[in-house]
Amino acid sequence: MKVLVIGSGGREHAIVEALCRAPSVSSVLCMPGNPGVAALARCVAGEPTPEAVSALAQQEQVDLVIVGPEAPLAAGVIDALQAAGIAAFGPTQAAAKLEGDKAWSKAFMLRHSIPTAQHRSFAELPQALEYAAAQPLPTVIKDAGLRAGKGVTVARSHAEAQAALMSIFEVPDAQAVIEKFMTGQEVTVLAFCDGVRAVMMPPSQDHKTIFENDLGPMTGGMGVICPFPISEADLSRVQSEILDAALLGMAKEGRPYIGVLYAGLMLTESGPKVVEFNARFGDPEAEAVLPLLRGDLAQIALACTRGELSAEQVTFSSDASAVIILAAPNYPGEPEKGIALSLPTPSEGEHLFQAGTAMRGGQLVSSGGRVLAAQACAPTLNAALGKAYRLAEAAAFEGAQLRRDIGARIGAKPDTLSE
Repeated sequence: MKVLVIGSGGREHAIVEALCRAPSVSSVLCMPGNPGVAALARCVAGEPTPEAVSALAQQEQVDLVIVGPEAPLAAGVIDALQAAGIAAFGPTQAAAKLEGDKAWSKAFMLRHSIPTAQHRSFAELPQALEYAAAQPLPTVIKDAGLRAGKGVTVARSHAEAQAALMSIFEVPDAQAVIEKFMTGQEVTVLAFCDGVRAVMMPPSQDHKTIFENDLGPMTGGMGVICPFPISEADLSRVQSEILDAALLGMAKEGRPYIGVLYAGLMLTESGPKVVEFNARFGDPEAEAVLPLLRGDLAQIALACTRGELSAEQVTFSSDASAVIILAAPNYPGEPEKGIALSLPTPSEGEHLFQAGTAMRGGQLVSSGGRVLAAQACAPTLNAALGKAYRLAEAAAFEGAQLRRDIGARIGAKPDTLSE
């Protein structure tokens, strides 16, 4: 099978790596890719617009296209591929609204009784400010549009809430969602979906703020542990009350959901509740989950496009996995770019996924906010964390930011730091 992957980050590097392990795959292309991906697949330069992706897929006669990022999905790249008769793994533009419009997504959850936080949506700044000023603290302010995982503020003062809302409404046609703050462990459940069935991947936990102890501004994610321990009772509720309910609701509304459904959840005292839905593999969750996949990713994706997914196809290693993100100086603000990188060779069971890198005059340099994702698998989470941290330290560059408390929320500790 010849497979085309769309995207250029660490998530796409992990997708390509998983495809290269798949027995059914003969060759992989990636548009536009990155230097790490280029070591595994043929990269094709260009902006992945629906027209460009469709043209490339037809020209290369690919058997399957897997779309990584949210922006091409929201732009309708799956629709363009389907119109050309090409198997495309990902939600259509209509189905991707589940991520692309958070106000619509929240209303969808209410329509289909999917548990989520109490909230209200606003299209006008004055009304949003008035409502926020009356809410107990902390309160959650969300930009309703696509913000690459960074459009969320947990406001611990009314002044902070006001500033977040004013920032959101600086752009035309903005919308904001104001939510009641939920307490509990936050967890991500990714699921392969074929429009009717949702098959879960191992739960994981991202660490979203830039600083340790969950302080500082939100980022796209600074580190992941997988699997995250969830009770069988809660997993059963996630399947029935959230994943199955979402697929049934989307089908009823004429937006059948095919692809990866990302359920960002809070494990509250009253059970799992949805923080947000995303319409694709999480990043950096994909870098933690996909190295554990033992099933054939291409065959799983193809089965989803045909409405033929079975749980037997989706198998994972019993190992644990950990990801440590190395971010550029000043991230999540405007990151410093062009920093020279010198990468070690990962050992067996380790990967150094490239997220924000480029080649400049024969030198690998940083080109984005999150630069590298150091990943490791091991029989225990503490061992996986130890390996991932050692790899991250070996790959560290000048001014690199990394959190040293990944996994600490559940008491996990890198084996190198164990007493």
